[in-house]
Amino acid sequence: MSDTLRDQLMGLGFKPAPTPARERKPAPQRGPHKGAPGTASAAPAGKSRKPGQPGRPAKPGRQRTREDIDLAKAYAIRAQKEKDERIEAERQRQEQARLRREARAKLEEFLKGRALNDAKAEIARHFPYGGKIKRVYVNADQLRALNAGELGVAQLNGRYVLVSAADLAEVESIFPAAVALRVDPDAPAGDDPYADPKFQVPDDLVW
Repeated sequence: MSDTLRDQLMGLGFKPAPTPARERKPAPQRGPHKGAPGTASAAPAGKSRKPGQPGRPAKPGRQRTREDIDLAKAYAIRAQKEKDERIEAERQRQEQARLRREARAKLEEFLKGRALNDAKAEIARHFPYGGKIKRVYVNADQLRALNAGELGVAQLNGRYVLVSAADLAEVESIFPAAVALRVDPDAPAGDDPYADPKFQVPDDLVW
């Protein structure tokens, strides 16, 4: 457009079109100076590791040796064996307790009506049993028969029951621990000092 035409248009009120401003490019941001302490260098463009691409291998940890594996197996085997032994010991303990309960019940049933204890007996016959000195009261005839091995004493629920020698043998077959006193008439007299009636209160009596 010539200056004359431009002047004429401006005289008619036309204004010139605004000149488009030039776009300003953003100034590049300055990162930390390369090599400055405490800063990390930016990774170069295009150098980032994509998923699946191998990177720098990590430092391998301590590998388990054959000796470590064998030792761990040995510990595991020993722990299992100790556990099995504890379980078996507990099982046997419970089994023994069950057998004792059954034996006592059977013994109690067997001794019903077989006790020969005399309610009026006044002679205390002492005897060792369970690590202590125990006693059963008998009359003169029972004392003679007891010392001759014709009678015996069985323990039942904390009581001492006078029974015949035959019944005492049956008691032993049912529950051996219940045999409290069995006298061997052929044994030397010194083996059973409490057979003599004068030892009604022994010096080492433990109540």
